Formats: sequence, C-alpha cells, structure tokens
Amino acid sequence: MNAPQQRARALGRRAAALAACAALAVGAAACGSSDDDDSATTAPAAAATTSDTGGSETTAAATPTVDRRGIVAFETPKAGSGRGLKLGFIALGDSVPFSKLVTDGMKKNAAAAGAELVVCDSQLDGQKALDCAKSFKTQGVQGYLNFQVDQKLSSAICAAGPDGPVIAVDIVQEPCQIAFSGAANEYAGFIAGEAMGRFAKEQWDCDYDAYVSLESTASPDASAQRMGGYRKGFQSVCPGELKNEKVLDADRTDTARTKMTDTLTTLPGQKKIIVVGLNDDGILGAIAAAKTAGREDDVYVSGQGADPSSWCGIKTNPNWIADTGYFPERYGEIGIPYLIKAVKGERIPEQLLVPHELVTADNVDELYAPRGC
Repeated sequence: MNAPQQRARALGRRAAALAACAALAVGAAACGSSDDDDSATTAPAAAATTSDTGGSETTAAATPTVDRRGIVAFETPKAGSGRGLKLGFIALGDSVPFSKLVTDGMKKNAAAAGAELVVCDSQLDGQKALDCAKSFKTQGVQGYLNFQVDQKLSSAICAAGPDGPVIAVDIVQEPCQIAFSGAANEYAGFIAGEAMGRFAKEQWDCDYDAYVSLESTASPDASAQRMGGYRKGFQSVCPGELKNEKVLDADRTDTARTKMTDTLTTLPGQKKIIVVGLNDDGILGAIAAAKTAGREDDVYVSGQGADPSSWCGIKTNPNWIADTGYFPERYGEIGIPYLIKAVKGERIPEQLLVPHELVTADNVDELYAPRGC
C-alpha cells in the first residue's frame, strides 16, 4: 500500500470512528444527544467554520445541526402478526441491485409475519407503477409500500390504488402516504460528505479542483435532502463555496457514464475531482467514465447505499473514500412491521428512517463480508 493509500485508510478509520458514534440510536449519551427520539441531533465533526451551499461563511462553535428525527430500529416482525392480511409492495425495479435487495427483504419479512405479500415490479417506470396500484385495488390489497420512481405520478398512483394505508419507500408518495420509510436523507448525506471533506482536508488542505454531484430530477425531494446533506457535511470540514461545482442528473449507471464522460472533457488536466452520488449506481457509472478516459486516478468518489455492487470498490479502490450504509436487505424489518400495524388501525410515526452507518475500506468486511474482491 502506497503512502496516499495509507493516509486515506487512516482517514477512513478516523471518519468511521466518528460516524460510529453518530450511527448509534438517537439518544446515545456519547453522541451528545437527548433521550428523545424526536429531537434533532448533531452529527459529529471537528470544523469550527460552516457555510451554506451559496458559499457564505459563518463562524460557529459547533458543527452544523443535522436532523435525525424519525430514525428507528430494525425489528423482526412478530410471527403470525400478519396472518390473514394481504399487503402490497410496488418495487422500484428489480434490475437495480439496491431495489432487488429491498424486494427480497420485504418478501422475507412478510413471510415471517405470516402475511400475504403481492409484489409488483414497476421496472423504473411510473406508468407501470400506476398499473401496479390498479392491480392492488383489484386484488383486495389492504395496504401497501410504494417505492416507485416518478414522484410526479404519485398523486395519480394514490388515486388508482386501494384505500388502505400507504408507506412510501425512499421516494415521497403524496398525498396518500401515511409514513415515509427509508433513508434519513440529510443525515445519510452528511456523514459521507463529512468523510469526503476530511479526506480533502488531509490530502490537499481542501485545495481540490471540482465538486461533481450526481443527483435525480425524478426524485427531487430525496435528492435535495441527501445531496444537500453531502454539501453540508463536506463544507463542515472544507468551508466556503464549492469549487467548480457540477450538478448532473445522473442517478443510474448508464446515464452517469455518459454525463461524466462529457463533464471530464470540461475539466482538462484536473487531478482532484470529487464525485458524490445519490446512490452507488451513479458512482459506478462515473468510475466507468473515468476509466474509459484514462483518468481513474483523477476522480475521488463517495456514494450512498453500500449495496453489494459497491463492496469491492469500497474495499479495493483507494479513490472510493466512503459510502453511507443503507442496509436495503433490512428495509423489510421496518416497512413490514409498521405496515401491519397501520393496516390493523394502529397509529404509526410519519418518519420510519434507517439507522445509517459510514462504510469505508476499514469496516466493509465487518459489515458485509464481501467475497471475491
């Protein structure tokens, strides 16, 4: 391992240790938070200067406050708790590794609860999601989880579906959602953005060349919160206006490959290009574009999700600085128990958010035990 790799690994260990505190359940005294799960808490960082995304700097004695309200624990549904219930799940698209893990987890936990689960793959297509909702109504589904991709169609999908409770998964599904389940978007972005900021501070004293953000216009709320959290975390360590910022609508591998290829042509000779992504799909596309251009060493990346497609990259690529773990395989340990409660008439929280963790080369084996890297 060369010296830059050693420094990156050491920095990753430091960032992971800090994030380990933040990843504890809300209320952990070591994180300086209250015992109230509904309180906003502060993610750890050492910077004394912060700025907004417009670049105006303010001096602060503490880190920016990151809202962690709504984070809940994973729980195995009680055996038999769903007996006699017919539930639904509109999957985002099983061609996407992250989504396939979510689907499999939903099936597993519905079976554990004894509930019938009707799964409909929307295949990343809002119109197909609309057909799924219509099908659920015909089949007598009593409540469903909705992970469809096109937020603009959510109102039509709500109107077409059954009258039971709806829990949105990672993408807002108004007006019918009674709860939102999935990423604590700002917090998830913050902890990875902070890790990237620490890397830039350690390696370059924050003198990087460009900041490229891979976002999504199809999911504007989640994108704004998650990528806003990235900026907030990064700027908590490297304050000031983001340098040469490029915002790309590129949350899928093919799209990101194409758009990152074009972006690299606008950055000739630049060797310190930071690329952060809404998910790992986009990051994989950005890496592919850099490889094709012969500029893999110029790009330093951080993604969101830490699904299996990212594990070997996180473990072996010294330029993959950090990811935020979402544990999609465990989404069913939140979505299914709470949907069962809602169908039975129990009141559930409006936010059902994942307890995220920072993932680096130093803890990916411990968290996921990747094989064959």
